[in-house]
Amino acid sequence: MIPTSFPPAAEISRLTAKMLLEIKAVHFNTAAPFTLASGLPSPTYIDCRKLISYPRIRSTLMDFMAVTVMRNAGFEAFDNIAGGETAGIPFAALVAERMALPMTYVRKKPKGYGRNARIEGVMTEGQRVLLVEDLTTDGGSKLSFVDAIRETGASCAHTAVIFYYDIFPDTVQKLGDHGVTLHHLCTWWDVLAEARASAAFDEATLTEVESFLTAPRAWQDAHTAKP
Repeated sequence: MIPTSFPPAAEISRLTAKMLLEIKAVHFNTAAPFTLASGLPSPTYIDCRKLISYPRIRSTLMDFMAVTVMRNAGFEAFDNIAGGETAGIPFAALVAERMALPMTYVRKKPKGYGRNARIEGVMTEGQRVLLVEDLTTDGGSKLSFVDAIRETGASCAHTAVIFYYDIFPDTVQKLGDHGVTLHHLCTWWDVLAEARASAAFDEATLTEVESFLTAPRAWQDAHTAKP
């Protein structure tokens, strides 16, 4: 069913942060920082994949995503919803259902046999495709998915995520330079504000996390072991 209720964007962000905290998808650890895929340390980690196991939260967030992209991009702006392998696939399917559109997904790389394609499902030339993912950090992984979509002759000018880090200043520009607009439900700043309001973590931890969010590169430099 296509959602017809359009909560204010700020309330969507607050409620999304609240839900992520409620299911403990948010992890803060300043004493023993997490190691990112880049090898750099971070006191924050978020696991959006947990959302698929919580039907009430999952349903609400997918309503939020559908109304966000319709409000921001247009009510008749898309012909196809594509999920990025693998985390984006369930969310793309749920958004496609709400928007009554075909769903496809994009592989990170071709299988190496059969059609050797990166697009699974039916995507045709001229279709306007919305790329759906769980989150974005610096936007880099989105560009590969967008390029695979465009290679079919379809267009992809929008990507939507549940969570956007919003701590690296060049992310939006990087996507914009590639002709892609980013839509999101909440950021680390929304999570930090809700964590403070609900006392989800002690204040010392929240202060250290805020230090990281304000200057992530400097924080990582200070917490990376020197050879």
